[in-house]
Amino acid sequence: MNKRDHVAVIIPCYNEEAAIGRVVSDLKQTLPQATIYVYDNNSTDNTASEAKAAGAVVRFEGRKGKGNVVRRAFADVDADAYVMIDGDDTYEAAAASKMIAKLFSEGLDHVLGCRMDNPESTAYRPGHAQGNRLFNRLVSGLFGMPVTDMLSGYRVFSRRFVKSFPALSKEFEIETELTVHTMRLGVPQAEYQVGFKDRPEGSDSKLRTFRDGFKILGTIARLLAHERPFATFGIISLIAAIFSLLIGAPVVWDYIQTGLVPRLPSAVLASGLAVISALSLTVGMTLSGVLRARQEIARLAYLQYEAPADGE
Repeated sequence: MNKRDHVAVIIPCYNEEAAIGRVVSDLKQTLPQATIYVYDNNSTDNTASEAKAAGAVVRFEGRKGKGNVVRRAFADVDADAYVMIDGDDTYEAAAASKMIAKLFSEGLDHVLGCRMDNPESTAYRPGHAQGNRLFNRLVSGLFGMPVTDMLSGYRVFSRRFVKSFPALSKEFEIETELTVHTMRLGVPQAEYQVGFKDRPEGSDSKLRTFRDGFKILGTIARLLAHERPFATFGIISLIAAIFSLLIGAPVVWDYIQTGLVPRLPSAVLASGLAVISALSLTVGMTLSGVLRARQEIARLAYLQYEAPADGE
């Protein structure tokens, strides 16, 4: 049986040889008692050797994608507190100790490292900054809880959060799933501002703005359907009902006036939309019941683990 770490640092990495050594060294300095795990995700450079030389425990995940790495790491590593940070040396490593202290002192399950927006820094590309703000507003509005930096890769978790998190995403959508999970379970959480700087020379971003942006939107849509099914399918039902009435009303009026149905295609379309409306409403109500059961199971799984407490 693996020994439980008091603090474990998880660093997903793909081709970060230019930065990973510095990241590990900085984390060892600010968290000398922590075990640092670098998960090499099929790198084609010297990421693994640089991480090992800096003192990290190096492990490998063959399935490409940050979500796959996080799923593997959360399953393999047992700790009282987990720090998740990117291996590109853009986040302020020194903030990790303060985030962990906040987690334990306030009994939290999740501390989100919110990147401070520095206009003089080139780390936060304009397109990424605008997209992040848009996603923050969208998720806050849809799930009813404010979030400042939902796409941040710098987070601290309790053991009970990690061991009750399903981790279904495969790539960069993992941050969205983590954020919605905190909202869904209503876990105690807080935000903490962290420094954010440019990548070192020779390190390139793996995030593709449009492709990954659309994937994140798709993840939000799927999570919305899973977590708020009555609202999702209720809106579909309402839209279908409105169009059914708009298309069907003239047909009904003609029938009342003449006893004939001269617009047969419109009548068929209106009837089809009415059926879709009724089915969508039924699906929404059914899935709401299923959601209630899932929420109870998830909450019970979460409560199986002890609350965060600063141990020796």
